[in-house]
Amino acid sequence: MEKVKKIKIVAATGCPTGIAHTFMAEEALKKAAEKLGVDIKVETHGQVGVENQLSPEEIRDADGVIIAADKDVKAERFFGKPTIDVSVQRAIKDAESLIQAIIDGKAEKYRLKNNKADQNDHTGEISQGNSIGRSIYKHLMNGVSHMLPFVVAGGVLIAVSFTFGIKSFDPKDPTYNPFAEMLFKTGKVSFDLMIPVLAAFIADSIAKRSGMVIGFIGGMIANSGGTGFLGAIVAGFIAGYLVLLLSKLFTNLPQSLNGLKAIFLYPVIGVFLIGGIMTTLVAPMSSINETMQAFLSNFQDSNPILLGVIIGCMDAFDLGGPVNKAAYVTALALLSEGNNYFMAGIFSASMTPPLITAFASVFFRKYFNESERSAGLVNFVLGCTLITEGAIPFAAKNPIVVIPIFMVGSSISAALTYLMGVQVPAPHGGFLVAPVVTGVFQWVIAILVGSLVGAILFGIYKKISFANAEE
Repeated sequence: MEKVKKIKIVAATGCPTGIAHTFMAEEALKKAAEKLGVDIKVETHGQVGVENQLSPEEIRDADGVIIAADKDVKAERFFGKPTIDVSVQRAIKDAESLIQAIIDGKAEKYRLKNNKADQNDHTGEISQGNSIGRSIYKHLMNGVSHMLPFVVAGGVLIAVSFTFGIKSFDPKDPTYNPFAEMLFKTGKVSFDLMIPVLAAFIADSIAKRSGMVIGFIGGMIANSGGTGFLGAIVAGFIAGYLVLLLSKLFTNLPQSLNGLKAIFLYPVIGVFLIGGIMTTLVAPMSSINETMQAFLSNFQDSNPILLGVIIGCMDAFDLGGPVNKAAYVTALALLSEGNNYFMAGIFSASMTPPLITAFASVFFRKYFNESERSAGLVNFVLGCTLITEGAIPFAAKNPIVVIPIFMVGSSISAALTYLMGVQVPAPHGGFLVAPVVTGVFQWVIAILVGSLVGAILFGIYKKISFANAEE
């Protein structure tokens, strides 16, 4: 009797922050593969870099590929392979059906938009499975993913320098401290690089290395012109698509000049063009940036409760997804301009959902199974360190009911934070940055109130569900 060949699948996962979703998707895919009797190897693109990297031989021998990513995972490697390309959230929630699609032969072969792209510059953009909106989101999140370490490192160092005194970095101030000055200057260098890095890696996602160079220059111009994140995003997309345009224009050049295109023509012409474009756009975009920041700042002062509800709902809606990231990127923009109030609400709203599940699993213990109770205890740590994704497994079981509960709790936390005038000068870290928070006691109270209200609502829901299941 002929032995049936076991199906082999390779996968790549990656989320913008590279902290939680990436590895949750990996775990979900492995569990589903084991259940369906399939061999799988999952490459993860986390904040520490690429782990469990796929070899060319493993890709060649695979029967199918699953890309579960909201960032660039070098998908051109999978050209010609039957591939399922989805968001990282989809893999977490629906891993079994993705693997089943490979087994059933429903995956289409991956292809490049620019089929004539040469192997030296890889400017062809992957198209299968990508709507225009999702492609744009993936490019943007690739930039955000690479930017975050610069933001966190720089922001925390600047925040720590403030513990010596808010002006302790200034030699002319009575509170001057040389160590604080070193911390502040080092942090500011890292913080200042976030705009060029964001632009560079948006462009890199679109057009690889040639795009990255042009995007970095465009981002530098945007940064020096005061256009902030808006300028970086525009510069990144313009740079990336400029390279794709140039690759089409130079398609008919002899193949022997492929190396010259990547090392000379693209960067020189591209940098010249991005310089002209961004110099023209700097003034109007700076005005838009200043208007947006003034609007948000005024909103915070005039109606902190409404702002808290908006931020709470955005942060809890998709628990680290694109809506959550939109609020966070806005807070980063304001933080870079010296507004520490807006980020305080983002912290509170993002920390609340995992804490809701943690408190609920303790106070309503009998209505949670063993795995949920274990996950709840872990969420005390995740919530306190600003990792919202810990709440996803709880929300996934009944998002229609659970997500609104998270929204209520997050909105209460954020609104109370704004009402009490809390300031958080760091971009990440949760309670780890408590020493540099202005109004830290009020901040803790705001988060506890929102989390406990949410926990009670969540517990009541679990109690009702438990009772209905026994009938």
